[in-house]
Amino acid sequence: KLKRPVSDQDIFTFNTDFNSSQRRVRITNVQMKETTQERTKTVEAVSRDRLYLIDAAVVRILKARKSLEHVALMAQVMTQLKFPATSPDIKKRVESLIEREYMERDSTDRNRYNYLA
Repeated sequence: KLKRPVSDQDIFTFNTDFNSSQRRVRITNVQMKETTQERTKTVEAVSRDRLYLIDAAVVRILKARKSLEHVALMAQVMTQLKFPATSPDIKKRVESLIEREYMERDSTDRNRYNYLA
């Protein structure tokens, strides 16, 4: 265990004479703390990636079913995703997919979506 935090002025050297009687030697990593700016960048990147994952799940489900009601689509998307997606996030992505003509609302039933090939 480190007795004090590692600073930028600390110097580390490699001990070429080191020998161990054990087959494995554990070397612990010193983990740098993430700054708030890096943390916000990471959160933004994860959010952006999740948008594409939601899009892919919606398209995959509709491509297989060709037509599906809103509630069923939402339920299947939420079960297929590996992260907790909120209903408003999925609705935004559905609207985006409609605008980009991957899918459309059914002309007779507004709660049903049709896949466009």
